[in-house]
Amino acid sequence: MDLRFDPALPRLAPRGLPISGSWISPALAILVASLSSSFPASQALAAGDPPAYLQDRGTGLATSLFGTYVRKGEFLVYPFYEYTTNSDQEYKPSELGFTLDQDFRGKLTEHEALLFLGYGLTENVAFELESALYSTATLHKASNDPSSLPDPLTESGLGDTQAEVRWRWSRETERSPELLSSLEVVFPLQRNRVLIGTSDWEFVPGLALIKGTRWGTLSARGSVVYQPDGTLETDEFAVEYLKRTSQTWRWVLSVEGGQDEWSLIGEAQLHVRPNLYLKLNSGVGFTDKAPDFAPEVGAMISF
Repeated sequence: MDLRFDPALPRLAPRGLPISGSWISPALAILVASLSSSFPASQALAAGDPPAYLQDRGTGLATSLFGTYVRKGEFLVYPFYEYTTNSDQEYKPSELGFTLDQDFRGKLTEHEALLFLGYGLTENVAFELESALYSTATLHKASNDPSSLPDPLTESGLGDTQAEVRWRWSRETERSPELLSSLEVVFPLQRNRVLIGTSDWEFVPGLALIKGTRWGTLSARGSVVYQPDGTLETDEFAVEYLKRTSQTWRWVLSVEGGQDEWSLIGEAQLHVRPNLYLKLNSGVGFTDKAPDFAPEVGAMISF
């Protein structure tokens, strides 16, 4: 199965990607306008071609990964590596198993080797499984932290592991966006760790809207997290822009975060074979509590 783009999509002549940051600040306003826009019939592609609003992504169902879609019967395998550093990591020694209930800012560095699996059960339902098969995290405590917390504190082993089901409620049309929802379950596989993995069950329902135009595809998504103790908190929100510029390249730009942690993330997708492409992305935090730098590299394989 051709992973590069839906086989029904027209081929594009290679061309450069315009470089402009002028749209980023009003991204939300642009999204709202695009979701309600319509296109004259004269702008439709030739008979037999898919609509122009699907030219960036094809007919697949959006996964939880940037600019990644899965079709019915398609199996995705994505091994990848992620590095994260945050020089303003907020922590409390008491939450890490030591005395002193006071906030400090330390430096946290993480290395993760992860595996993502996705499968299109039907045209409108997909299943995902993602796990940090090996994770190592190192926290250097603040210079003014008088607690007995070791400096550094390091943990390694199995990291976050979660499963997710995604379903599409309505397909995109020329006038209306695509609507989909998701439910993620995070497994408590590291009950005795404080830096890696998850110590308790988490349930994360989410909602997303997607609308394609002739100049790119915009997505908006949000989620909340529910824990067994009854706690319900906002989880993550994002606005994403996807643009296909040739048979070889696709580009993603996203603003995502929650509460006081927000990042700008860019991704390049290089399609080297019909069933294989490379994903190269990097995130940069623009609030003080967000990670400073978070690059990721991996290879997406389709079966």
